[in-house]
Amino acid sequence: MRLYPCEDREVTRYDSKVPEVVTRVQGPLVDYDLGDGSEIFDVLVCGGTLGIFVATALSYKGLRVGIIERNIIKGREQEWNISRKELMELVEVGILSEEEIEQIISSDFNPSRCAFESKGEIWVENILNLGISPAKLVEIMKERFVSSGGAIFEGKSLSSISVHDDFAVLNLSDGGSLPCRLVIDAMGNFSPIVRQIRSGRKPDGVCLVVGTCARGFDRNTTSDIIFSSSSIRRAGNSGVQLFWEGFPAGSGPTDRTTYMFTYVDPHFGGPKLEELLETFWDLMPAYEDVVLENLDIMRVIFGIFPTYRNSPLPAAFDRVLQVGDASGIQSPVSFGGFGSLTRHLGRLSNGIYEAVSGDLLDALSLQLLNPYMPNLSASWLFQRAMSARPQIDVSPTFINELLFANFESMQDVIQFGPLVKTLGLVMITRPQILPSIFKQAGPGVILNWSGHFVMLGYYTFLSTFIDPVLRPWVESLPLRNKYQWKRYLEAWKYGAGLDYRQGE
Repeated sequence: MRLYPCEDREVTRYDSKVPEVVTRVQGPLVDYDLGDGSEIFDVLVCGGTLGIFVATALSYKGLRVGIIERNIIKGREQEWNISRKELMELVEVGILSEEEIEQIISSDFNPSRCAFESKGEIWVENILNLGISPAKLVEIMKERFVSSGGAIFEGKSLSSISVHDDFAVLNLSDGGSLPCRLVIDAMGNFSPIVRQIRSGRKPDGVCLVVGTCARGFDRNTTSDIIFSSSSIRRAGNSGVQLFWEGFPAGSGPTDRTTYMFTYVDPHFGGPKLEELLETFWDLMPAYEDVVLENLDIMRVIFGIFPTYRNSPLPAAFDRVLQVGDASGIQSPVSFGGFGSLTRHLGRLSNGIYEAVSGDLLDALSLQLLNPYMPNLSASWLFQRAMSARPQIDVSPTFINELLFANFESMQDVIQFGPLVKTLGLVMITRPQILPSIFKQAGPGVILNWSGHFVMLGYYTFLSTFIDPVLRPWVESLPLRNKYQWKRYLEAWKYGAGLDYRQGE
């Protein structure tokens, strides 16, 4: 994972020296000297580790797809934690079988704990309870992609993209060029295309993560999704609210992955990863109830995950679309990555296929694939509430009190009904923390969040009652109108979190 300089405390929000990766060239590709007459792809995917999934789904639909990857496409050693429901999305899309799912599962455990500083424990089932092998999964996808006719260009780095009226040309760092009808940017949070679109804007929030995969744990059958054993404390020169995650690892019965993470506001800065790791070594033995010297540390893990309030990121250019973390589709309180990609894979692969087949590749049409989602925007208040902010006069225990109240009735996807229930319980059972919420978040953020809350209810109404009425009519529309309205129906459903069904 790349590092992001969170310790930089300057107030400037934009970088005026952002390289221009994507440029618009007037006229069709026939007026452009392509050189050796390369094959024209339907889709080229930049970034292979997670891009391989959407690439395979599109290749299975009959599109000519290529992947550009600066390294080698392979899964990491560290397991991915995911729920079975999220994993089954790959089966529903048709790129993985149920038998293969069983082959890639390294560990399966239940229940999982959520706890906040002596407030009590909440135990949940079937949430992030599977550990899967990225190495096995990505290798299966790679073989499947190639066998379906896909092309892989490993060891190739993107230099620039020239967008013409009819095609886009990817210029590579080795001097080569590859033309296509659509470019999919799956290069993650630090995509140079995303940096250009956001004009180098600093993120609105950052999650800092450090951890280990270690051997030697005697008690290793359950997991922690989120655990806080203390109120705000110091890490380096910064006050932070620290959270823990712990999962059994599939590499052995005494192997366990332990994460410590915190949310920081880049306006105020935060600890360096080195400082956070020092705090991890100090606190991990008490959290896991182990003696550090008795553990065999197999891997040290660290990463930085920036998030933006303006997400998902709308397409800014013709013929260029962001997916996965590059699109900002991940929840601002999660680590993003594989789980958020699988949840949207069916919706995205169908929509992209229709856009390419119908030549609906202008920026406005592509924006419909990364639409406004009020449930995602509403979750911003939770990251803000989970971030320790200096010079804010609230109790050091406020964050834990608020989160415990939320997790008593919330689920891992925000929906209108459970959110109303949560807010009602907080107002009835813990009215004393309401002033602290306004201090912590600020009136501007609360007002902004209220708008998203209203839209969450509106999208829930539209998807529940209006969608069934409109759907037969949508199927009778001309191609472009049909494409647009199908995207509206999907936005209502996913934006209300109704793709998630409790208990599955």
